[in-house]
Amino acid sequence: MTDANGLGDFIFGTLASSADRVAALETARRGLSVPVLELSDGYGNSARVLITAGPDAPVEEVTLYFSIDGSDPIPDAPDTYALAFTEYQPFWDTVIWGYIRRFEAIIPPMLLPYGAVIHYRAQGVTRGKQIIPAANGQRFAHLLALHPVPTWLQTGVIYHVFVDRFATTADKSFATTDRLSDIFGGTLRGVTEKLDYIADLGATCIWLSPICPSPSHHGYDATDLRAVEPRLGTADDLRALIDGAHERGLRVLLDFVPNHVSNEHPFFVEAQTKADSPYRDYFTFRQWPDDYETFFGVKSLPQINNDHPAARQYVIESALFWLREFQVDGFRLDYAYGPSQDFWVDYFAAVKEAAPNSAHFGEIVETSELLRSYSGRLDGALDFHFVQAIRKTFAYDTLSVEGFDTWLRCHQAYFAKSNFVLPTFLDNHDMNRFLWAAGGDTRRLKLAALVQFTLPPPPILYYGTETGLSQRRDIRQTTGDIMEEARLPMNWDAINADLNTFYKRLTAIRAEIADAFSGTRITFVAEAATGRYAYGYYAESARHGGELTVVTLINHSPEPHRFQIEALGGWRDLFSGARYSADENPHVALPPYSGTILERGVHNA
Repeated sequence: MTDANGLGDFIFGTLASSADRVAALETARRGLSVPVLELSDGYGNSARVLITAGPDAPVEEVTLYFSIDGSDPIPDAPDTYALAFTEYQPFWDTVIWGYIRRFEAIIPPMLLPYGAVIHYRAQGVTRGKQIIPAANGQRFAHLLALHPVPTWLQTGVIYHVFVDRFATTADKSFATTDRLSDIFGGTLRGVTEKLDYIADLGATCIWLSPICPSPSHHGYDATDLRAVEPRLGTADDLRALIDGAHERGLRVLLDFVPNHVSNEHPFFVEAQTKADSPYRDYFTFRQWPDDYETFFGVKSLPQINNDHPAARQYVIESALFWLREFQVDGFRLDYAYGPSQDFWVDYFAAVKEAAPNSAHFGEIVETSELLRSYSGRLDGALDFHFVQAIRKTFAYDTLSVEGFDTWLRCHQAYFAKSNFVLPTFLDNHDMNRFLWAAGGDTRRLKLAALVQFTLPPPPILYYGTETGLSQRRDIRQTTGDIMEEARLPMNWDAINADLNTFYKRLTAIRAEIADAFSGTRITFVAEAATGRYAYGYYAESARHGGELTVVTLINHSPEPHRFQIEALGGWRDLFSGARYSADENPHVALPPYSGTILERGVHNA
């Protein structure tokens, strides 16, 4: 996949390349896999646990160990249940060039009380009595309670603010520096002073980049999980921001980092300097004091051992601190794939008890299969699959609208029955901005946004995308990936008025047509050869009687194209106000790289 600048796209994560994906797949399939628990027919019924064994796990027996009282499920422990798996039909796998065996265990409903947390692990035994633990002995958990995704998150528009780069206090100038890793001077008060701008844009929620004390400009390396970084402001400044946001109907999400901290964090400093420190077990030392688990091999980012009870309590209590003391509305959870799912079950139970209507979605750059497994453990996850597909289509032209629509229908079907939301985005702080990838073509950005905002998941708008903010260089440099290239200060003095107006109208339209998203999306046109793309929603409400209510039209082509109006009744263009009908004005003409939204209405009104 090549962008307008001759480089491929860059998506940060553990599966960034094809080689990484194949290697991870082969490793997972060769051994005893992660046990997957599925509730058969909802809560109050039995649960099915599935596991596979590859050629590196020649097990003769597989046993599930689980508890429902919070204790660790260990073989022969008094509060641990043991349940034998039953083997059924194996299947051939070409990747490993061998057979994979399948096992299942059924937990009866009387052992699944609603509201409890079931902790479980599995292990197999070979003919020679060798014990092979599933997933290297990792413990898993499932919360036996239903917490519906908050409605405000499902219907929201999220504005992503990088605090240091968004706004200074009283419109002071940002710092002048040649190093993008320096501090530019954005503050919490600066965000507060721009709340009217964010509200007028049509956002309903603000996501703030990390605000905890940190030695960096980005804050993903906290030295204290329960305080505010002084250069950004004070605790009172944060309260004023949250109060001001709530007064305007805006929710506030914090960026919370549960996986790692700065090596300057007092807990880690003590753990590394005192052999008998209780904080040593808060981290994982392969060889004390200098060889320890880190975030992606970065020595300044020691990884928290969230499976250690005291460390887990510290992290969860830190999240509760912000919910209780500042009434934040939830968290975007950085690198949520790092902590175990067992951790997330305890986390989710705690935050939902403290703030039932709070929202919690993770950064998980993994497979759709793994993403879906977080249903019931989190409210949702950022949709990195969507961002790759839409950038391929509208920025790079490496995926046709026909290919995009086929992918989208599969993606929507795969997550259709899950209590899980996938907020979408076109760019963020860890990748090239969409406008840069599209060679500065705002028409392509508008098309991508038009699709993003006419799909059901909540859209995320990265600060500056709506003003035409781009970057000076690609994030990939000979010295490494320079994420800061996509984090330039907000261009308050050079806003692209046309793009800004478009986004304001787009957010307004999304609010106007919100009812349509509860209906069924149907594709009418998806032509690879012409770039014509059209889809609409059939309402399932009594108000509309099952009629087609909203249609999105896209011309992703350097040539003008027309769309035929065939549905009965009148239609109104929600951007231009033009009226169409099958008998009087039956054609919608779209210039190159443009699109619009039509809503059913009275033609002569």
